[in-house]
Amino acid sequence: MRMDALVGPMGKLSCLLMLLIVLSAASPSRAQEKNAVNVNGVAAPATTDVAPTTPTSASPAPTNPLTSIQLPDLSKRETVSAAMRLVALLTVLSLAPAILIMMTSFTRIIIVLSLLRQALGTQQLPPNQIIIGLSLFMTFLVMRPTWQRINQEALSPYMNGTLDQEQALQNACNPLRDFMATQISKAHNDADVLVFADFAHESPKTWHDVSMTALIPGFILSELKIAFLLGFKIYLPFLVIDIVISTVLISMGMMMLPPVLVSLPFKLLLFVLVDGWRLITMGLMGSFS
Repeated sequence: MRMDALVGPMGKLSCLLMLLIVLSAASPSRAQEKNAVNVNGVAAPATTDVAPTTPTSASPAPTNPLTSIQLPDLSKRETVSAAMRLVALLTVLSLAPAILIMMTSFTRIIIVLSLLRQALGTQQLPPNQIIIGLSLFMTFLVMRPTWQRINQEALSPYMNGTLDQEQALQNACNPLRDFMATQISKAHNDADVLVFADFAHESPKTWHDVSMTALIPGFILSELKIAFLLGFKIYLPFLVIDIVISTVLISMGMMMLPPVLVSLPFKLLLFVLVDGWRLITMGLMGSFS
């Protein structure tokens, strides 16, 4: 009975000693596990706080964006972009009305048709749009040989790259110069050109020696003179009708009746019977041949 009582406390004590031995043996292994690399690849914390030095590269110097831009050479046709060609085309189209009025047959035609409308006494009939449109189409027909020469001698070679800008412009001016000089010579209005040539201190021997700044205003004066002469010839028949109607109305004592109101139907009837529009158009275009 005493042996069993002694074995019980001794057994408990031995168990306690064995547990302490196991814990003391396990403690260094746990410390080693903390400092070792685990299976998942997590490394132990670094023991030193000194950061590794990395070589620093020199920062590039700032560049000026304006110095890196290279402007194209616009004197060459190959370097001109489609946008620049469009701008040039729009510029030419904006100047086309002035060129059309000053250097073509448009001036003479539009003045004669306007005087014809006043001679008829129809106020705003035909409208301005119709008169201008008819004048434009007549101008295109009259100037067609000149436009064809400009296309063959200047425009087509320039677009093909066989001519430069200066030579193409010179070739384009020659047909217009010939047309204006021919019309001035036919009307014997050389003095109109000499007025501007003398003012510009020029002494031209031939028409090719006359500058365009003197030839164009001289051509305009010549066209104005010819147009007013043609308008006077057109005015005469209608003026005779107005005088006859006024004389008849006065002799009949109709002083309060406007003569224009009575003469207008007779002038329209006379103009239609003689086919006046065809005669005027044929005479105008024939005056340039």
